[in-house]
Amino acid sequence: MTLKRRVGLFAGLKYRGGGPMWAWVIHRITGIAMVLFIGIHVFASFFMQQTGSDLATSINIVYESWIFQIIITFIVIFHGLNGLRVAILDIWPKFQTFQREALWLQWLIFIPVYGLTVFFIIQRGLFGS
Repeated sequence: MTLKRRVGLFAGLKYRGGGPMWAWVIHRITGIAMVLFIGIHVFASFFMQQTGSDLATSINIVYESWIFQIIITFIVIFHGLNGLRVAILDIWPKFQTFQREALWLQWLIFIPVYGLTVFFIIQRGLFGS
């Protein structure tokens, strides 16, 4: 016997899981973004060395912009800290009950590290090296 539920699209898309699930979603998105970034970076480096392509030069100009560096910094730092949090919770299963507290600790570490990094990126972008 199966349950028959009529759940609409919007009702099904609402999520009530809170912070840990959003961290999971952002972790997946940042992982895909890093794979794309590294793939495009390797592609651009190869074509820059082999052919001196204008496309590769354009990609490198985008990579060197301070706005892009702020975005990629968020992606790398968040993904790294979240992966560390997940690894710690997997190594010590007793800490699984403190999932939300671990997430708050992750944000307490992330915000100053990211903020300081962004400060230096903007400072270098505005005033030069």
